[in-house]
Amino acid sequence: MERTHTWWKLIASLLILVASLWSQNLQNIGAGKDGPQQAKVSTDTSKSSSVLDKAPVADSNFVIGNEDVLAISVWKEPEISRVIPVRSDGKISLPLIGELQATGKTPKQLQAEITGELQSYISEPEVTVIVQEIKSQRFNILGHVERPGSYLLTPPMTVVDAIAGAGGPREFAKLKSVYILRRQSDGKSARISFNYKEALQGKRPEQNITLQARDIVVIP
Repeated sequence: MERTHTWWKLIASLLILVASLWSQNLQNIGAGKDGPQQAKVSTDTSKSSSVLDKAPVADSNFVIGNEDVLAISVWKEPEISRVIPVRSDGKISLPLIGELQATGKTPKQLQAEITGELQSYISEPEVTVIVQEIKSQRFNILGHVERPGSYLLTPPMTVVDAIAGAGGPREFAKLKSVYILRRQSDGKSARISFNYKEALQGKRPEQNITLQARDIVVIP
């Protein structure tokens, strides 16, 4: 009996040891899975934050137009700093300064003008002007397309891109007779022919021109 009792005690001890080792192994596996995943999430979140923190930057040669939204920042002057749209008359209004012409100027030119105007009120003003939203760059598409109207121009946009963005041509549209009306510097409009069928076939790719602001695409 004593020998049998000793064997049972030995078996029980071995079972307890195996169970303990198995439990420890499972914990290590779980920790190994959680660790790398947590580190990865932390890294991705850091990258996302750095992207979100970036402020929009306008091209230094960009010319401000009506309806563009400007972010005007004056260092240590929160009462003057603001996000403001350019009115239909091309002007903006700022405290201390009043009305300023914004349309037709680059952000850098407007920044210099605001700085000069504020020097009568603030010692060494530091001004930053950024185009936060570009709404002035638009074109029109008319005629036999699914959704004719005025659209925001997002360069580089070709004639084919414009027609596709308007839902494509309707049935019975004269696809060989599409044309673009473009305003010249003298105020007159130039007519540029465009064969939509040829463009889709890859013929004469040079006719699929890049659109400019205020272009009018006509699909007869």
